Amino acid sequence: MSSIWNALVHSYAFLATVPIIPFLLVYIVASYRGLERKPAIRLAMDITTVFLFGCVAMLLNLRLHTSFGPFFLILVMLIGGGLIGSAQNRVKGKVDARKLVRSVWRLSFFGLTVLYVPLMLLAIIFPATKA
Repeated sequence: MSSIWNALVHSYAFLATVPIIPFLLVYIVASYRGLERKPAIRLAMDITTVFLFGCVAMLLNLRLHTSFGPFFLILVMLIGGGLIGSAQNRVKGKVDARKLVRSVWRLSFFGLTVLYVPLMLLAIIFPATKA
């Protein structure tokens, strides 16, 4: 059982390090299975967000010499969800939880992508040393 877990951890680590690979794999498979272009891209974004989250959290931990990376990202997502939920409540008078979660998740994809690029460049150019 331990070898299966190790294989999952290593495959996740590889896919999180290069998140364009899971994006392209999901998009190609979804397109091959008959999904239209826009839903295939959305599905690829949703799945890639999981890998981006892990990679950006790890890069933040390495850069800032802390273990607060995933908690910081979750905090930002929760604050974004609160702001979007508040806007939904003001406009429509109620909060649609499904739309709220979907919008926070997809906005997280863009935010994590924006963070991934400079953090990965910094990690490649200036490797973090362990303190």
